[in-house]
Amino acid sequence: MDGFTRDDIERLVEPDRVHRRLYSDPALFKVEMEKVFGHAWIYVGHDSQIPNPGDYFTTQIGLQPVIMVRHTDNTVRVLYNRCGHKGAQLVGDRCGSVKAFRCCYHGWTFKTDGSLHTIPVRDGYDATQFDPTDPQYGMRSAARVENYRGFVFASMAADGQDLKTYLGGVIAAIDDMVDRSPEDALEVGTGYFRIIQRSNWKIFMENLNDMMHAVVTHQSSIDASMDQAAELGEGADTPFALQILQGNGMPYSWWKKLGITVYRNGHSMMDGIVSPKSDDPVYLGYVKSLEQARGVEAAERILSINRHNSIVWPSMSLVPSFQQVRVIRPLSVDRTLVEVFNFKLKGAPAEMYRKTLTYSNVVNSPSSLVMPDDLEAYRRVQDGLTSDASDWVSTSSAREGSATPDGWLCTRIAAPAFSSSAWRSTSRG
Repeated sequence: MDGFTRDDIERLVEPDRVHRRLYSDPALFKVEMEKVFGHAWIYVGHDSQIPNPGDYFTTQIGLQPVIMVRHTDNTVRVLYNRCGHKGAQLVGDRCGSVKAFRCCYHGWTFKTDGSLHTIPVRDGYDATQFDPTDPQYGMRSAARVENYRGFVFASMAADGQDLKTYLGGVIAAIDDMVDRSPEDALEVGTGYFRIIQRSNWKIFMENLNDMMHAVVTHQSSIDASMDQAAELGEGADTPFALQILQGNGMPYSWWKKLGITVYRNGHSMMDGIVSPKSDDPVYLGYVKSLEQARGVEAAERILSINRHNSIVWPSMSLVPSFQQVRVIRPLSVDRTLVEVFNFKLKGAPAEMYRKTLTYSNVVNSPSSLVMPDDLEAYRRVQDGLTSDASDWVSTSSAREGSATPDGWLCTRIAAPAFSSSAWRSTSRG
């Protein structure tokens, strides 16, 4: 394991602290790419991004460039973005549609299941060891691919838990998000954010359920929103954007009571901060459409759930109430790409999507009033961890809880705990 033994890994994680090398050591980052992202189920994309045969979307699993593509039999495939001849990346665009993948270098073509299709001057290979039926000359596929309610995951490891077993209790967050659609289906909206964070990928993951940072980190936008609300006058309706910003300013006593459920494999679900419910005509029209599709009782049950960040470790976070997904793509030990996708609820009034976009623009846009605060904090943590002041990072937190049937504990957390057990178990293979 690149010079690391199992004991080496174990010594980096203690009950209330972790070693700073987990965030700053390039050699350990390489282990994570091989043992964590190379074995776990990684979110690749949504099948609505490739609605027709030949449609593709490019992304990465760990550091491996891959293509999610819909084959002619309508199945979704996840293929390495690499020609089986000279190794060139086959696709340079982010998305598109093809009848076959054609290499820009020597013109080899591949079917959308990855198998070799045609090569120029075929008889020129007759006296060589080339065998067109040998899979090594095609596009290698991810070892396993599964689609759960439109969300496509892949694993580079041939063995391991099936997707539903791996997801465990956090699967409820995906169900929650899809159930909100009157047609029981989601669709990725056009456009998305891409943010390069100057920090280790785990710093972002830990912050997703860090309930103690908001009041401090986002103080400027909280104060500004309070001032603007005051200018509207007493009794005036507070715009949704201001409600979002003001949510970060709740007192510590409120944050401490907010619930987080922690599951096996590092997954978790956090109670909602801002409710999507309102009495505006658009939302009421949406409720009516959901009641017509599901029945009044079922619609009431679905809409009674309010979740904020739900982590599918190690590659994604959902905000089901506002139909948003953030995807985590590590680039290096101190660089992380985060992509933010907004989803439409099929069958819901088109205006409902505007609330999703408002939420995303206010909170997760790189030019928003919230995101830059977080990026600055992440960078300072990353830079601080290069200091020799201490080798250890505290993960102590105030928590209460009890065992759950499918998870570790149901807890009230005042500060986040590092997903040490999940990291340790996957990284050691």
